[in-house]
Amino acid sequence: MSNENNPIDPTTQASGDAVRRRRTGPRRDGKGSNAIANQNALADQAIIAEVDDVAEKAGGVKLIANQRIIPFLKIAKPMMALSIIATVASIVAFFVKGLNLGLDFTGGVSADVKYEQSVEQVQVVDALAKNGFNDAVVQYLGTNQELLVRLPPQESNAEGLSQALAQALNLPNNTAIVDNINIIGSQVGGEIYTTSLLALAVSLAMMLIYISIRFQFKLAMGAMLSLFHDAIVVVGVFAIFGFPFDLTVLAAVLALIGYSVNDTIVVYDRIRENFRRVRGLTPKQVVDLSLTETLRRTIMTSGTVLIVVIAMLFLGGDGLYWFSLALLIGLIAGTYSSIYIASVIPLWMGLSRDDFVVKVKPEFEEEVVVFADPDLQNSKD
Repeated sequence: MSNENNPIDPTTQASGDAVRRRRTGPRRDGKGSNAIANQNALADQAIIAEVDDVAEKAGGVKLIANQRIIPFLKIAKPMMALSIIATVASIVAFFVKGLNLGLDFTGGVSADVKYEQSVEQVQVVDALAKNGFNDAVVQYLGTNQELLVRLPPQESNAEGLSQALAQALNLPNNTAIVDNINIIGSQVGGEIYTTSLLALAVSLAMMLIYISIRFQFKLAMGAMLSLFHDAIVVVGVFAIFGFPFDLTVLAAVLALIGYSVNDTIVVYDRIRENFRRVRGLTPKQVVDLSLTETLRRTIMTSGTVLIVVIAMLFLGGDGLYWFSLALLIGLIAGTYSSIYIASVIPLWMGLSRDDFVVKVKPEFEEEVVVFADPDLQNSKD
């Protein structure tokens, strides 16, 4: 009877074993593979929750969307407070104490000097000081025999100054030849100083326009404030400690702006990408995820530049010392500001997924048509 109602396929019958039937549909009694899959899923969720809890206690590393992220913004407020204090202190030092401007900005005398034999910079500075030329700046020009000597403004004319310098620069058994004496007035130095500040302001404004066009205005504001923070911190440190500020230091500040904005652009690109592709996360979590994904690149880039800057600082001589020091300060400030200024300011301005999703213009929206048929309405009644 059972065999007639339930025919058996000979291919499904094993010799000497019980007959097994093929199941053509999923089991609905909760005792088959669905129940096992549900149990496995619950077990996986429990393991993830446990790992997340342990990782949170160990070092603040969370697990979101099956990817570990570091909660950088967990300490955003203390770090922003530190940034505000550093910025205010730098601005106060700049206006109250002022910068120790170099000869490029205050004016003075520059001369090309060539020796018959190699000479040390310290020897030249000491020889000038003994003859009344104080506060001299000496730099090499390619070799140890050719130097650039810069002095504060002098009262002598060019001809008398050339003879006095040639006599002062002569060393025992090493004669100096002075060429190309240039006298830079204070007015020219003041113009250079004003032009330098203008160049710094224009560069920040251009960065604001560029990021506004490529990304979003909220991100542009964060980037501009971050770049301003980096520049003013470097200037503030030089003002507080009285370090000499010349054109080489200004070049370091401008180079720092280019480096910092490049690092910020990489973070912004990942933030925009994650806002578009990741669902179910808050804006703060999306930013944390983006910072975590770019952390490896930031470490490699900043670490490589840091090695070069430290090498120039200790091995580059007096000519590159202040340039390297400005880059070192700016490198630390720029890496920090890319995380806690450039990424935090847009969040405080209300950054969300709506800022990156392309919305349909009203003229392209489909019109909703409601068909009202009186006969159909009467039939329903």
